[in-house]
Amino acid sequence: MAHITYREAISQALREEMYRDERVFIMGEEVGMWGGSYAVTRGFLAEFGEKRVRDTPIAEGVIIGAATGAALAGLRPVAELMTINFALLAMDQIVNHAAKLHYMFNGQFTVPLVIRTVGGGGRQLGATHSQTLDVIFAHFPGLKVVAPGTPADAKGLLKSAIRDDDPVFFIEHATLYSVRGEVPDDEDFLVPIGVSDVKREGKDVTLVSYSKMLQVTLEAASKLAERGIEAQVIDLRSLRPLDMRPVLASVKKTNRLVVIEEGWRSFGVGAEIASRVAEVAFDDLDAPIRRVAQAEVPLPYNRRLEQMALPQVDDVIRAAKDVLYIKD
Repeated sequence: MAHITYREAISQALREEMYRDERVFIMGEEVGMWGGSYAVTRGFLAEFGEKRVRDTPIAEGVIIGAATGAALAGLRPVAELMTINFALLAMDQIVNHAAKLHYMFNGQFTVPLVIRTVGGGGRQLGATHSQTLDVIFAHFPGLKVVAPGTPADAKGLLKSAIRDDDPVFFIEHATLYSVRGEVPDDEDFLVPIGVSDVKREGKDVTLVSYSKMLQVTLEAASKLAERGIEAQVIDLRSLRPLDMRPVLASVKKTNRLVVIEEGWRSFGVGAEIASRVAEVAFDDLDAPIRRVAQAEVPLPYNRRLEQMALPQVDDVIRAAKDVLYIKD
């Protein structure tokens, strides 16, 4: 096991897959000379050359359109979009082309495309550069959506995404790049797409989250444990396909559920999880489901206001105590 950062884990995954399969190449804004907006591909241009590390114009529709064509032609492109906010400029190419071609042509074509992008707030990038738009892309059948919250999952899921024959929308969180964790030192280490994971065992309340909110939730669970409350933490890891089995098993044990997401509460991931649990496990619940989410405002630039709008550890603790009917 190696103790490395989230950034290093993603970089390792890319490098290993490029050595393993010569069809894999990287394209995007500043991925070559600059090494990527978050330094993930630093040194790749010198290592692999211009043919496999391609800088593109600042034109997201062109990036995803060209990458989709390359995938249809037999290559395995990894297209980097500087932020998920800019993916809105390529919605037609992502949801009407890449996500639908396999189905529309009865499986005659595959689109082995990975779209790497960065989402989330917390870096004072302003309202239009700090959005958590994960649920928008998870809405569309034909597009797999993953959002790892640990270095190990980041590496294993990215390697699985590159080897997958379907388009995968791979969301990295802007504040996780420096987070460190244990990662298997194995070039064939894979984490399956569409499998949720129990990150902490507990018997009193189920906490479900993913991406950056996983780290917030784990910290909250540790503080709850100091008060004698044992929370079970489920990491979704993938939003499509969505694996509800660990969530339902945990709710059956704890009888209480809190869903934590960074996106807005309305029409969000938490709403989807709550609905599915209510549909099939209503009788297991001893309290209403609670959702913890971002304040329903465009994210402020001011650091203090930004942090006030984003879900915090105390918000998770408060919600967990609410479903346990603990007052203090």
